[in-house]
Amino acid sequence: MAKSNNQKLKLLFLERIFYEYTDDEHRLTMQELIAKLKDCGVRADRKTIYMDINELNNFGMDIVSERIGRSTYYHVGNRKFELPELKLLVDSVQAAKFISDEKSKTLINKLESMASIHEAKQLQRQVMLSGRVKTTNGSIYYNVDKIYTAILSDREITFRYFQWNVKKERVLRHDGALYHVSPWCLMWDDEYYYLVGYNSDDGMIKHYRVDKMLDIRVSDRVRMGQQEFEAFDMALYSKSLFGMFGGEVVNVTIEAENDMAGVLIDRFGADIFIVPKDESHFKAHVNVVPSNQFLGWIMALGEKVKITAPQFVVNKMKREISRISKQYND
Repeated sequence: MAKSNNQKLKLLFLERIFYEYTDDEHRLTMQELIAKLKDCGVRADRKTIYMDINELNNFGMDIVSERIGRSTYYHVGNRKFELPELKLLVDSVQAAKFISDEKSKTLINKLESMASIHEAKQLQRQVMLSGRVKTTNGSIYYNVDKIYTAILSDREITFRYFQWNVKKERVLRHDGALYHVSPWCLMWDDEYYYLVGYNSDDGMIKHYRVDKMLDIRVSDRVRMGQQEFEAFDMALYSKSLFGMFGGEVVNVTIEAENDMAGVLIDRFGADIFIVPKDESHFKAHVNVVPSNQFLGWIMALGEKVKITAPQFVVNKMKREISRISKQYND
C-alpha cells in the first residue's frame, strides 16, 4: 500500500503500534509515537494523537498515560490475554503430544502476536526449554476439527487406524479396513486426544487415539448409539481407565495407609468412597478397569497400598507379580 494512502488508516496504525511496542514495562512518549507513525507513512502531531487516543479508549482499548519526570508516557494496560495466561497457553501447546512440532510452532507464533514484541521474547524462551515427544501425524489438528464437525452435524465418521512396528513404521490395523464410528465426544488423557464413540460393528462404546487415526471422513450416515450415551458418564469413564486401556469396569477395594489418601483422591477424585479400617489404615472403593497398567500403578505405590477385593483382581495381581519375578530372575 502506498504511503500516501496510509493517512486514512492512522487509527489502525496507532492501535498496532500500541499493541506491538508497549506493555506495563515498556512505554512510548508522544514524540516516539509520532516517529513510529511517520515510519508507517502517517503524518501526526500532538493534538491529533491526543484525540486519537481518546477515540481508541472510547472504542475499548485501555491506553494508560503516566507522567514520569517532565514527560508523559503511554502504553496498553489490559489486553485480551495477560502474559502469564499466554505462557500457560504456550506451555500447553508445546507439551501437547497430539500437536506436531510444525503446528506447535505455528500456534505459538500466533500466541506471540497477542503480546508486545518485548513480552513475546519471554514466550520464545519458554519454547526453547522443551524437547518433548510430539506426534508425527501432522493432520491431527484438522482431524479434531472434522470430528467436531461430525458431532455437530450428527454424522458418523470413517477412518483407518494404525499402530507402530519395531521398524518405526505405521501398520494399519484390521488390514487397512475402514472403521465406522459414531463420534460423541473428545477427551484428553495423559497428553493425548481420544475420540469416544459408538462402534456399531461391536455394538459398544469405544475410544481411539486421534493421532493414530488416518483419512478421517464425515459420512452421510446418521450417528448411532444415542441411547448408550444418554447413560454414559464421561468423568467416570475417564477415571476408570489407566493409559486408556479398555475393558470391563470393576469395583475394586484398595487398602492403604492414611497418608496415601491424597494419592487416591488425586487419581480418582474427591468423590471416591473411603472408610477407616483402623487408626492408621483406610479402605477405598473405586470403579476401574483392572488392566496391567492399573496393577502396575498399584505396585508403584509400594507397600503402603494393596488390592483386597474382588478376589479375581487379587489373583490377577499375584499372577502379574509372579510373571515379573520370573522374567527378571531369568
